[in-house]
Amino acid sequence: MVAESRRSHTSQKSCYCETVKNITVSVPDDVYRNARVAAAQRDTSVSALVVAYLEQLSGRMDEFARLEALQREVQAGIGQFRAAGRLSRDEAHDRAVR
Repeated sequence: MVAESRRSHTSQKSCYCETVKNITVSVPDDVYRNARVAAAQRDTSVSALVVAYLEQLSGRMDEFARLEALQREVQAGIGQFRAAGRLSRDEAHDRAVR
């Protein structure tokens, strides 16, 4: 029974196998205290909060890059404008009921 308990307990432990980078961040004391309180309220660590923030920031950057690529694609598909292809003022503002 003890061996089974140890085996099941061991299988539930998570392995810290990822390659990680340590960073040092300087923050004011009040920011640090507030971060610790926020982490405790969420039952997590300050490090986990920082990781979540950086992942979110990275996602925003990925979205920005995606939108820039989309903009370039749309602009490339537009082609060149010609003055001869413009509508007249009357055509552009034609509001006649048909």
